[in-house]
Amino acid sequence: MAPLSAPIALTSGEPAGIGPDLCILLARELRSHPLVVLADAELLEARARQLGVALTVSDYVPGRPVETKAGRLTVLNVPLLAPAVAGRLDPRNAPYVLALLDRALSGCIRGEFAAMVTGPVHKGVINEAGIRFQGHTEYLQEKSGAPHVVMMLAGGGLRVALATTHHPLRAVPDLITREGLTATLRVLHHDLSRRFGLMPPRICVAGLNPHAGEGGHLGREETEIIQPTLEALRGEGLDLSGPWPADTLFTRDTLRRCDCVLAMYHDQGLPVLKFASFGAGVNITLGLPFVRTSVDHGTALSLAGTGQIESGSLRVAIDTAVEMARHS
Repeated sequence: MAPLSAPIALTSGEPAGIGPDLCILLARELRSHPLVVLADAELLEARARQLGVALTVSDYVPGRPVETKAGRLTVLNVPLLAPAVAGRLDPRNAPYVLALLDRALSGCIRGEFAAMVTGPVHKGVINEAGIRFQGHTEYLQEKSGAPHVVMMLAGGGLRVALATTHHPLRAVPDLITREGLTATLRVLHHDLSRRFGLMPPRICVAGLNPHAGEGGHLGREETEIIQPTLEALRGEGLDLSGPWPADTLFTRDTLRRCDCVLAMYHDQGLPVLKFASFGAGVNITLGLPFVRTSVDHGTALSLAGTGQIESGSLRVAIDTAVEMARHS
């Protein structure tokens, strides 16, 4: 594939986690597309020495060609607020983590970057710093002003989107509304068409309750909310099926009928996808005014600085961002 006209922005994430390590491992390879890493340059150099990886860091200058050679990284330097030690969280660096996202986001909005790929962050330490943070998806929605976004993971031949994201399980039924499902399915239909070239995308929708409510005997969300929403959107031309019982939805016969599954909550759909693709999957935010993908795993603090990690999910996230940017 020919390189994009603008580079991809890669945020290195939590400095105590494996995000910097992933960026360094990526530097060992010849890259097909220009990539700008947002990080503290001294942190990357120090972590590379810890890992025993030879690394040359070049300063990012907007408008100048970006290095794609093995052993080199082009870095947009964002200084740490406190020294970072692999495996040791420090709330003082929480604003640094968000500054990486803010700079990448502003660059994507201006067209300076073709897409954003995000390394893993640690939600807990950001909240411990006194900053309310649910996750990348919600943060980028608020900062970009996107009216509605959808979290979708892809890998192992599956695409799984979520009707609700990072919420306590007891809160989920109240979050399943006709308005919310309508907005989610419209975004899903639009971005699967625009960003992936699926014309039209076939979407299988899971029920909320066991056996999709068993005709109302095990819950009425399917009959009162989900089914009427699907019927209304089919009238707009969306290719929707369901609501499906979640325990039989993820079978080969059913999945052959669809391009994406919409699960009602986080742990309904993602365990299946991660079983099929963990370490080689990608997290995608749909509905933003720019392309954003991410690794499908967390900060793995115990592995930071050890060299005992794989960068497969990051490679997939970058390749997916490039594919989506090409369709945009």
